[in-house]
Amino acid sequence: MQITAAMVKELREISGAGMSACKAALTEADGNIDRAVELLREKGLAAAAKKSGRIAAEGLVLAAVSPDRKNGSVVEVNSETDFVAKNEDFTAFVNQVAVQALESATSSMDDFMNEPWAPDKSKTVQDILTAQIAKIGENITIRRKEKFTVSGSGAVVEYVHGGGKVAVLLQLSSDVAGDALVEAGRNICMQIAAMSPKFVSSGDVNEDFIAKEREILTQQAINEGTKAEFAAKKVEGRLKKNLKEICLLEQEYVKDSEMTVAAYVNKVAEEIGAKITVDKFTRYETGEGIEKKVEDFAEEVSKAMNV
Repeated sequence: MQITAAMVKELREISGAGMSACKAALTEADGNIDRAVELLREKGLAAAAKKSGRIAAEGLVLAAVSPDRKNGSVVEVNSETDFVAKNEDFTAFVNQVAVQALESATSSMDDFMNEPWAPDKSKTVQDILTAQIAKIGENITIRRKEKFTVSGSGAVVEYVHGGGKVAVLLQLSSDVAGDALVEAGRNICMQIAAMSPKFVSSGDVNEDFIAKEREILTQQAINEGTKAEFAAKKVEGRLKKNLKEICLLEQEYVKDSEMTVAAYVNKVAEEIGAKITVDKFTRYETGEGIEKKVEDFAEEVSKAMNV
């Protein structure tokens, strides 16, 4: 019987197993979905299906950078518990996912999950993830990834804080490479990790964001009793202050409060005799934006006793 993509997709949704495992099971079962599910269960590959609904809000964010610092990647891989996140096998897996993302040319997560796993090209990234879920016994998700590539003498610099709670990837352009540039990049990464900026500079803030901020600040001023005709001046002052807090180059430099990050970049550039431009950055924090499930132990025990 011919195994179609639709059949593989259906089995994958039912079992949670990888694409190649689903195709192999369907082939062995001659297209019978129920039998294919049984085969996957027998091989321990369908164990992931029951775990796929659990909330995975713990985990690690890690980064990988090529030896020449022309490429860098950052990934977030989530687990259900902090206990698993501290497991050496889990950490090794996340590190390998970061390396996979570094070497990958794909932009979408779907394509990434279906590409060959670098250490064993007979399996896909999804196959390896499914095997990890079955082995560890928790739901694990590869949530997101990002890759930077720089040309010339620039550099991609990474920083991981708190053993994988926060990871930062930074891209710098420069006409001079070297350790001093990387050290400056690392300091800027630490700034990003600590101060969570949203933009490189105020020039990068889009008009929609500014318009929304003005609207919010105007309403705040009116609620405080400021007359509408006087609110505009107060709003512009507050807007300028807010932008300084969320724009990296305008932030107060955490290692020297006498200067901004922009001033620090200019200082390093002068010292090494080079031009340095902060191109872009990304900051990942484990579990950000994921609604964690609050367990009620007393209710859980009560339900168990009434079964």
